[in-house]
Amino acid sequence: MELNNISEFKSIPEISKKLTAYGFVKSFAEGEVILNENAYIKAIPIVTMGSIRVMRMDEDGREILLYYIKSGESCIMSFLGGLHNDTSKVKAIAEEATEILFIPIDKVSSLIKEYPEWLDYIFRLYHKRFEELLEVVNAIAFKKLDERLLNFIKRKSEINNSPTLNITHEQIAQELGTARVVVSRLLKQMEEQGLIQLGRNKITLV
Repeated sequence: MELNNISEFKSIPEISKKLTAYGFVKSFAEGEVILNENAYIKAIPIVTMGSIRVMRMDEDGREILLYYIKSGESCIMSFLGGLHNDTSKVKAIAEEATEILFIPIDKVSSLIKEYPEWLDYIFRLYHKRFEELLEVVNAIAFKKLDERLLNFIKRKSEINNSPTLNITHEQIAQELGTARVVVSRLLKQMEEQGLIQLGRNKITLV
């Protein structure tokens, strides 16, 4: 069963009722930190509106984008960390105005025992996140930065449902784990090639 959107749980009334009864909803503004690294995970997030970007930070404070969590999805890192009473290994930030349904850890465990469909949902998320992390490793190891940058812009445009991104060169550099001056140079080259149009803190895919 495909569970690409939270609404699909409605086909299983029992799970929908349990999620509603067990969970609590919180709203986050664009750019607001939802979860910090090394924080204990007490509840599993399911995005009901908006999207989240998940970042990883190294010892020098540099960050890199791992993946996005869209509406209907959850964070497998939170599942694993929460179930093992471990701290978060990632940082989660609201990509846009976002609403999240949080399910307490103890309730997540009981849902796993009661409903095979819930476990299937977790495994599907795990598979998707694993593939996305492999893409990150592949991009860093084998792709040139200009290719990574263009893919980043396309992916972010897809997430935001808009060809225009309101983002600074510094923000892009942080998410790609590189220097701002390098990003600025590559963006200028892309504009000259007719791939994008640059504005003040704005990038538009052509």
